[in-house]
Amino acid sequence: MSARLAQRLQAEVCVIGSGAGGAPVAAELAEGGVRVALLEEGAWHDPDHFTARSPEMLARLYREGGQTFTLGRPPIMLPLGRGIGGTTLINSGTCFRTPAHVLARWQREYGIEVSEDSLRPCFERVEEAISVDTVTPELAGGNAAVVRRGAERLRWSYGYLRRNARGCVGSGVCTLGCPTSAKQHTGITYIPRAQRAGAQILTGAQAKRVLIERGRAAGVLARLEGGATLEVRAPTVVVAAGTINTPLLLKRSGLAGRSGQLGRNLSLHPATAVFARMDEIVDMARGVPQSLYIDHFAEQGIMLEGSAGPPAYAALALPLTGARHAEAMRAFRQLAVFGLMVSDSSRGSVAALGSRPLIRYDMNAADLQRFRDGLVRMRELFSAAGAREIYLPLPAGVDPEMARRRDLKLMAFHPLGTARAHARPDQGVVDGSLAVHGLRGLYIADGSVLPSSLGVNPQLTIMALATRLALSLLEGDGSV
Repeated sequence: MSARLAQRLQAEVCVIGSGAGGAPVAAELAEGGVRVALLEEGAWHDPDHFTARSPEMLARLYREGGQTFTLGRPPIMLPLGRGIGGTTLINSGTCFRTPAHVLARWQREYGIEVSEDSLRPCFERVEEAISVDTVTPELAGGNAAVVRRGAERLRWSYGYLRRNARGCVGSGVCTLGCPTSAKQHTGITYIPRAQRAGAQILTGAQAKRVLIERGRAAGVLARLEGGATLEVRAPTVVVAAGTINTPLLLKRSGLAGRSGQLGRNLSLHPATAVFARMDEIVDMARGVPQSLYIDHFAEQGIMLEGSAGPPAYAALALPLTGARHAEAMRAFRQLAVFGLMVSDSSRGSVAALGSRPLIRYDMNAADLQRFRDGLVRMRELFSAAGAREIYLPLPAGVDPEMARRRDLKLMAFHPLGTARAHARPDQGVVDGSLAVHGLRGLYIADGSVLPSSLGVNPQLTIMALATRLALSLLEGDGSV
């Protein structure tokens, strides 16, 4: 063994990534008696050190300090988690099952044989594992109460969200690391299960290349902190590095490029938020930030979801400047906010720029119109709720009906599709079993395999598909 090759491990399955895809696979396989090694590029984060201070937590828990952006029109911030738990560590915990119409589309357009009935046992298994339950009106807090009032007056369809939380006290800082460990992210659910069952969990291990020998997975080469190399020998490899990093890893490995689809078909949920000043005390920082949804316009690709937070969040997100910003912040306890999320038809791509991802994404005219319509609806919502002032995320003087792409101030969540599943090897990277076309023993289990936007938060879909893959591997047939 060379000086640079610090470690060599032997496993039956090597899993890359500890988020919504990798952690369930590792836990289910390890509990089934499989020898598992899991590689996580980031660290394990101690919840006792979650301070809720935005600059500190962004630097610690997010890739690039939360400053990952897409390149295109308009540029969009794309926050991604880094560490044990992946993005489940820093998301809002919202749990939707895959909509039936999305599954039907996957069967019709991509040849993926998956249905509500076939996924139901996996959804139930995941929901039990991560303690999914519906937010109560009391825990939802004053911000949700304002929005609910507006929706009821307009007779819009709404509901309280289901989330993976147990013993939540409404700290209001889900995206900065839950300080009470109420949010049941994979780092405190599946990863401990995997460890108890004997899985080796290695942090600070960046996968550099997947090894293939005679058409079959043979292991993974990783770089450890300090620069030494780790070689994991394993006849089965499950890549779950996330929609942005999975295609880069496979490209570095010279794999999965036959279809020409690797790194393409990037789908996002572009989003923005609208603030309003109410006459009443709202205290948006108290309660679950993402607790209520309005699905009245879901068929149009528009979902409205909660998006509250502490004063630091409001200070950064308020679309105001100067004296108006200061005045609004002085009235922080009277501020309400709600999010607008678009199910996109735009598509982007991921490529490597040196050691970093280059994410290209241009919004098309249809998605721009969805934002225009959505902002009009948000204005109606807060007007119906009795808002004194409404702060749209647009430049002064720009009406939502006339907004251009460059006028929008957007973030995006839930990247999907860069290693999409398709029954045809010339149209997709993996098949319906999540196996990479043309290779044995190599699977992908993260959002990159989902072939289209879901219109809802995808973590439960990713976990259910990962669970199904693991159970299938334990049965020995490799099918999903």
